Amino acid sequence: MSQDTTPATLTACEAARRIRDGELTSQELVQSCLDRIEAVEGTIGAWTHLDREYALTQAKAAQDQRQASESLGPLHGVPVGVKDILDTADMPTENGTVLHRGRMPAEDAAVVERLRAAGAVILGKTVSTELAVYSPGKTKNPHDPTRTPGGSSSGSAAAVSSFMVPVAVGTQTNGSVIRPAAFCGVYGFKPSHGLVSRHRVLKQSRPLDTIGCMGRTLEDTALLADVMIGYDSRDPDSAPRAHPQISRIMAEEPPVKPKLVFIRTPVWDQAEESTKDALRELCEHLDDIHIMELPPIFGGALEDHRRIMEADLAASFAKEYRDGKDKLSDVLREMIERGQQVLAVDYNAALARIADYRAEIEEISHEFDAILTPAVTGEAPVGLDATGSPAFCTIWTLAGVPALTMPILQGPNGMPLGVQMVSAKGDDGRLFRTARWLLGTLEEE
Repeated sequence: MSQDTTPATLTACEAARRIRDGELTSQELVQSCLDRIEAVEGTIGAWTHLDREYALTQAKAAQDQRQASESLGPLHGVPVGVKDILDTADMPTENGTVLHRGRMPAEDAAVVERLRAAGAVILGKTVSTELAVYSPGKTKNPHDPTRTPGGSSSGSAAAVSSFMVPVAVGTQTNGSVIRPAAFCGVYGFKPSHGLVSRHRVLKQSRPLDTIGCMGRTLEDTALLADVMIGYDSRDPDSAPRAHPQISRIMAEEPPVKPKLVFIRTPVWDQAEESTKDALRELCEHLDDIHIMELPPIFGGALEDHRRIMEADLAASFAKEYRDGKDKLSDVLREMIERGQQVLAVDYNAALARIADYRAEIEEISHEFDAILTPAVTGEAPVGLDATGSPAFCTIWTLAGVPALTMPILQGPNGMPLGVQMVSAKGDDGRLFRTARWLLGTLEEE
């Protein structure tokens, strides 16, 4: 998608710096984003709630604070898009379903609290698929409106890609950050499970749900992640621990040349031939990358993920199914009904294997700095009635490890093609440092 040199095209890092230094006001930046939205939203449909006057009111408050204080947060005055399954006390949160139409939460989600504390302007709520599962919303791919933007964080990916907002928040229970980011040609990051609080975020599955983020640069994505990450006693999987300080670690030079390993995963046969060819060329270009297969235990990972996710959907959306199943899409209703049939013994066995998957990935990470693997099966598919396959995300989400997609390849039709990097749980900082090294290596050659 074409761009110009208005403030809306600035990176989040550069915009924050200019606002801090008095070279740009938050009102100017937000107005530029609103002008961009006015120009392209009718084609793309990334937003489910947008109050232009209120966005400018927030921007004026941020600017007033800058003039009154030297203590500013890392996102001060910078607009952020928030997926419409994170509660916002001052905006509707409708979770992508008519069953929650008009819902106004009483409080902010923990992530929204942290964004506001960092000085961000919550520009609006971005489109989610139905209850953040598979049935698409109205959003189209900014690079080709006949193609899907992916899901479920479709609005966030499309808004960032089309310069409506510099960064945005998404969530992932299977492939809902990585896939739309890859399809829309932006960076997408799914942190280690438990690093970001899910308090007052629509619950699908406690073992799988993760909040992630998207940006047009690696640095912007790290900046947003740093703001979002933090302990919260209200999330049962959040633990008191030192902040990984992703931006700081990313900026450091690796102590030794990073070692990468390319892993096809058990779903390699689902990748399109053009994707396989592009990744082979990338590996040949890197020349010293190792290639290996995952241990046989991972052959059952996708089925374990399906059991856990569908059983948890049946529990989490029991009220929606009971009171309004005729208003649910066929695909979600069928997932819930399959989930109702999952035996407790099978569910618990699948949960128990998560630790085994995680341990195997940790073992690989002892030797290699990061795993390189496809992010998606291919370019964003033509058609708007589905969101594409999450197959290349499932294993990493199940294991709760950090995953990052980078828009460094292109498909045969000129569409973006993301490459995914993965590391061991808790190695989020090193993952970004290795990604920065890889990007630098590719730029030099």
